[in-house]
Amino acid sequence: MQLVCLDLEGVLVPEIWIEFSQRTGIPELRRTTRDEPDYDKLMKYRLDILAQHKLGLPDIQKVIAAMGPMPGAKDFLDDLRQRFQVIILSDTFYEFAMPLMRQLNMPTLFCHKLEADASGILVNYHLRMPDQKREAVKRFRELNFKTIAAGDSYNDTAMLSEAHAGILFHPPENVIREFPQFPVTMNYAELDAEIRKASEKL
Repeated sequence: MQLVCLDLEGVLVPEIWIEFSQRTGIPELRRTTRDEPDYDKLMKYRLDILAQHKLGLPDIQKVIAAMGPMPGAKDFLDDLRQRFQVIILSDTFYEFAMPLMRQLNMPTLFCHKLEADASGILVNYHLRMPDQKREAVKRFRELNFKTIAAGDSYNDTAMLSEAHAGILFHPPENVIREFPQFPVTMNYAELDAEIRKASEKL
């Protein structure tokens, strides 16, 4: 039995915080883990900014729903799901991702959860578990799935290393240099071909 695990942001949908920042005109929300490596500090900063601008969860979901998946993502994913069990492993939040998941025909998604108050203002976040991408792949292997994983960034490399086969998709140059063991794909046709190649070897 073979299973394909995909990252979400940068693979199937745009980077949500960066896109959201552009669409709302709030440059502070472009801040990422490259600027602030402490994820807890970064998330609390983001929640404070949203509260200052009085942006509640319904407002955020409306903006995210207007983003849409990346061009070609839905067709790629639909075809992939005809041939493999597919699970999306992401460090986003269900409340952010659901408008986009509906546009992708609701694939299975493992990610984290946000907490909102009665007025819809986000007040906290809850990680499902630390290092959840790598841990999920590890458990799939224990369940006897031959696992192929694909992602685009640093926070995907542990998942790629844990899988039977790991593939980079449109990664930045520094990730390509630091992780030469993974094949690099730059579009969905190349990613599909690499998944097929890996599948034949498993």
